[in-house]
Amino acid sequence: MSDTQSPQLGPVHYHAGAFPPRADSFDWQVLLPHVGPAAAAVARYDGILQAMPNSGVLLSPLSTQEAVLSSRIEGTQASMTEVLEFEAGAAAESPERREDIHEILNYRRAMLEAERMLETLPVSRRVICRAHEVLLDSGRGAGKSPGEYRRVPNWIGPPGRGIEEARFVPPTAREIPDAMSRWERYANASADDVPDRLVQLAVLHAEFEALHPFLDGNGRVGRMLIPLLLWQWNMVERPHFYVSGFLEAHRSDYYEALLSVSRDRDWTTWTLFFMKAVRAQAEENLAKARGILGLYDELKASIPRMTRSRYATPAVDWLFRRPVFSSTDFVRSADIPRPTARRFLTVLRTNGVLRELVPPAGRRAALWVFPDLLNLAEGRKVF
Repeated sequence: MSDTQSPQLGPVHYHAGAFPPRADSFDWQVLLPHVGPAAAAVARYDGILQAMPNSGVLLSPLSTQEAVLSSRIEGTQASMTEVLEFEAGAAAESPERREDIHEILNYRRAMLEAERMLETLPVSRRVICRAHEVLLDSGRGAGKSPGEYRRVPNWIGPPGRGIEEARFVPPTAREIPDAMSRWERYANASADDVPDRLVQLAVLHAEFEALHPFLDGNGRVGRMLIPLLLWQWNMVERPHFYVSGFLEAHRSDYYEALLSVSRDRDWTTWTLFFMKAVRAQAEENLAKARGILGLYDELKASIPRMTRSRYATPAVDWLFRRPVFSSTDFVRSADIPRPTARRFLTVLRTNGVLRELVPPAGRRAALWVFPDLLNLAEGRKVF
C-alpha cells in the first residue's frame, strides 16, 4: 500500500456480483491509449514466434526464467542458474533452496501439461485443476489438495493471523464451483461478446486471483493462465509469453491494483496496470527472442565450420534445450557418437561457445554452461 493511501480498516471482501464487469465499469478514456499499444506489442512478439523454427526449444530458458520469477513472487529465492545446475546434477546449497527448485520445476511441468491438454481442450476446470495438481505434486504443496478446489475458508494476510486481520477475504468454499464456472464461461466467450481481448485477460486474471479457488498455488496458476489464454485466442503462435518479470519487479503495485478491484470496484486501475505489464513484457520478450534467434542462426552456421561434423545441427538444438549440463549427459543423450560428443566439448570450449562451470572431481562429471544463451535469457551478463 502506498504512503498516500489511508490505512485499510478491516479486511477487503470479494466483489460479489461485480463479475464480469459491465463496459461502463471502465474509464475508456484512460484505458484506450494503452490497450492498442499493448496489443500491437503482443502482435510484434507473435511475429517472431512464428518465425522461429521451434520456439519451444529456443525459448526454453525463458520458460524456465518465467517459472523462476512467478515462483519468486510467492517467496522462493532460487535463481534460473541454480535451477539449471540442479537439473544437470549439482546439489542445492540448502534443503530450503532444494524445495524452491522443486517448486520451480513443478511450475514448468504444469505449464507443459496445460499446453498439451489445450491442444484438444479449451481453458476449463479440467485443465486448470490438472495444472494445479502437477504444480503441487511434491514438496511444500503436496498436502494442500493438489488439483482440487478448496473446501475450507482461506484469506490473504500476515502469516499466522486470523481472518479478522486479513488483507483480503475471497469467497467461501461453497461459492467456488459456481464462481469458477462463471469464470470459465467468460474465458471462453467469443471476441464479439467482450470489449477487447486484453481487457478480458486483465479481468480474468484479477477475478482468478480474487476467487483464490485453491488452498495454495493460486498466484502461480493465475499467471500460467495468461499465456494459455493468449494462445487459445490465437494472439500468440504458442503459449510462450512471459509476464512475471514485470509483475515481480512491481510486486507491491501488482497486489495493490488487484486489491482495488474488490475494495473500490475499480477495474480501470487494475486494467491500466495490466496493459502496462503486457506491453513492457511483450517488448522485452521480443528483444530477448530476437537475440536468441540471432544466436541460434549464428551457431547453426558457425558450429558446422568449427566441428566439421554432420552432427553439428543436433548439437546446437541440444545446447539450446540444455544450456547447463554435465559432460556425461551430453555424451549420453545428444544423439551424437561418444567420441564425437567428447570432441565437440573441447572444440566448443576452445571457440568460446561453452565454458566449464564446475570441473570434474572423482566420479563427478564436469558441468558446462552455454553463457551467451543464459546472458540473453537473464537480460544481463551473468557469465
